[in-house]
Amino acid sequence: MTEGSSAPAPAARNLLALNPSEEAEFKNKVREVKKRSKKHERLTPGVIYLGHIPNGFFEPQIRQYFSQFGKVQRLRLSRSKKTGGSKGYAFVEFECDEVAKIVADTMNNYLLRERLIKCHVIPPEKVKPELFKGSQTPFKKPSRPAVGRYNRKRTPRQKAQMTSRLLQKEAGLRKRLAEKGIDYDFPGFSAQVSKKKKTSAENSASTTDSLDVTPVCTPTVLEKRKSMKVEDSDGDDEIIIKATPAPKKSKGKKKMR
Repeated sequence: MTEGSSAPAPAARNLLALNPSEEAEFKNKVREVKKRSKKHERLTPGVIYLGHIPNGFFEPQIRQYFSQFGKVQRLRLSRSKKTGGSKGYAFVEFECDEVAKIVADTMNNYLLRERLIKCHVIPPEKVKPELFKGSQTPFKKPSRPAVGRYNRKRTPRQKAQMTSRLLQKEAGLRKRLAEKGIDYDFPGFSAQVSKKKKTSAENSASTTDSLDVTPVCTPTVLEKRKSMKVEDSDGDDEIIIKATPAPKKSKGKKKMR
């Protein structure tokens, strides 16, 4: 099911607990939380992590579905920067932390569209400002300029930074493998970088060799030297070098037909 053609999730009229024996306790908890929100008491917000989200369950559907538990303040569905598709997990912030706990207890391992939903409360100290970055703006699929910016050509400085990061990650991987006693050698990025340096050094050496201008005795040069005549002038003791002119090709007259 695509995002455009996905039908909105119907809002449930009555909240039901997964365990029938806890139905009465569950309803009492929800009723108490709603009373507190109506009295305008100061509430502490709570954030939940929602994982294993099925395809077709996007921001509008998630907001509509979880609004039956309580007021949803913020919601962010993690998406791919390149394609805009869902990554399968989201973060939902409720007005009251007690509602977040109820939702986590109710929705964890809940079967939704052939997927077992994973849900748990995130501690307040782990909720960072970047967690809901861009949650207030409505989602739009990346256009071609956005994809072009993501796949843009890097400057030499950016390429150098990217190469250093890759080499650091690879060095950490080799170190972890060695600590676990795994003797595994692979070329990786370091071999490619050394190969590039070697080829660049060879190219620079070839360019320096090509800059050396040495006279070469070719047959044409030898013929020119032979054709040179040396004449002595009696008066000034000067040597005059005269070059014999090259024989001109005789042009035959065109025959009249």
